[in-house]
Amino acid sequence: MLKTFRTGGIHPPENKQAANCKITALPAPAQVVIPLSQHIGAAAEALVGKGDAVRVGTLLAKADGFVSANIHSSVSGTVLKVGDALQGNGASAPAVFIDVAGDEWEETIDRTPAIVRECALSGEEIVGKIAAAGIVGMGGAAFPTHVKLSPPPGSRAEALIVNGVECEPYLTSDHALMMEKGEEILIGIHLLMKAARVNRALVGIEGNKQDAIALLTALASESYRDIEIVPLKVKYPQGSEKQLIDALLHRKVKSEALPVSVGAAVQNVGTAFAVYEAVQKNKPLIDRVVTVAGAEVSLPSNLLVRIGTPVRALLDAAGGLPETTGKIVCGGPMMGRAFVGMDVPVVKACSGILAFPAKGAGRRPADPCVRCAKCVQACPMRLNPALLMDATLYEKWPLAEKNYIVDCIECGSCSYTCPAGRPLLDYIRSGKSRVKELARLRKSS
Repeated sequence: MLKTFRTGGIHPPENKQAANCKITALPAPAQVVIPLSQHIGAAAEALVGKGDAVRVGTLLAKADGFVSANIHSSVSGTVLKVGDALQGNGASAPAVFIDVAGDEWEETIDRTPAIVRECALSGEEIVGKIAAAGIVGMGGAAFPTHVKLSPPPGSRAEALIVNGVECEPYLTSDHALMMEKGEEILIGIHLLMKAARVNRALVGIEGNKQDAIALLTALASESYRDIEIVPLKVKYPQGSEKQLIDALLHRKVKSEALPVSVGAAVQNVGTAFAVYEAVQKNKPLIDRVVTVAGAEVSLPSNLLVRIGTPVRALLDAAGGLPETTGKIVCGGPMMGRAFVGMDVPVVKACSGILAFPAKGAGRRPADPCVRCAKCVQACPMRLNPALLMDATLYEKWPLAEKNYIVDCIECGSCSYTCPAGRPLLDYIRSGKSRVKELARLRKSS
């Protein structure tokens, strides 16, 4: 029987349209816009200015503090300006605008196809190279990887958990990466194990990716026997780190605790590949694989895209934006966010660009709650979404906090299952933000 997490969960239609599509490199656009904040934490501080010449891999902005990440140029050319740019959420934030010319790379980057297996660096040196390369979590959270590898004093992981689940409908970028860069991912996992000082790694992959399970199992059995490939039952939101830890280690992470509290360190397969490139090839995080799909997208694709490329270029490569499109989403349909337009840039955390028809993309009018408890049954965190929505609606913040609103992982399972069409997640997300703000004010007073 396949392993899975023990509480809640749903199984939306998979719609893995690009599952058999090989990764295709998208040419660099005429101009890129590279935001200085593509990660959780403080925005990076710009090191370049108007008129500066840059190459692929040039450091554009330096991390401003421990919880931050370096930003590198994904193209060669000339800096047009450093100024505010429109982001996917509609807000403006500082970014580096670069007019592209040629394709000149920093000489320190190894661009040969040869796989580099040996590494003589210490764990601390590996963490240093990861930080220098600006690596962040590639599964969507974009938490700086070097911070994850530096747990609080007295804490230490027993096992590295690697997320190859990709449970969101439509998304196939991780699947494609595992099929085409399997050994590099395993080397990256070994580097992460050394950095985290663990001797065991488990890679969770859902059972709808049998080819990836077979490939990585064969590779691991040959040369990486301390890495175990674990097939998992198809169930959403198994890619969430707390649910993945439960599935693989049968351990529960307590409210507001870190995974290391139960002996786990969690990384994504895309992060493992980025770590391989950073440590073994001296390549900073300047591109990523992005799935482009949707109900009426004519050429679903897995594209290797340079950071800062406008979303429009990806949709053009996938056959153009369907005329019926009513919504463009960054990420998956469950946890992704709608884009305000097609000219916003691809960032490090962007795993997918999905186009959905106007019909069905909007919300139907919500009906009163019928107390069916389907949202409670679906919640993987054992919360009461109906109660938390009402607590937010009527601003009952002590009630919301008492019922663990901050533990919501924003997976959307509650809204998906609600027969009344209530926007549970929208309210809970807003209430969670308010409760966190009030908690910060209490601590500072």
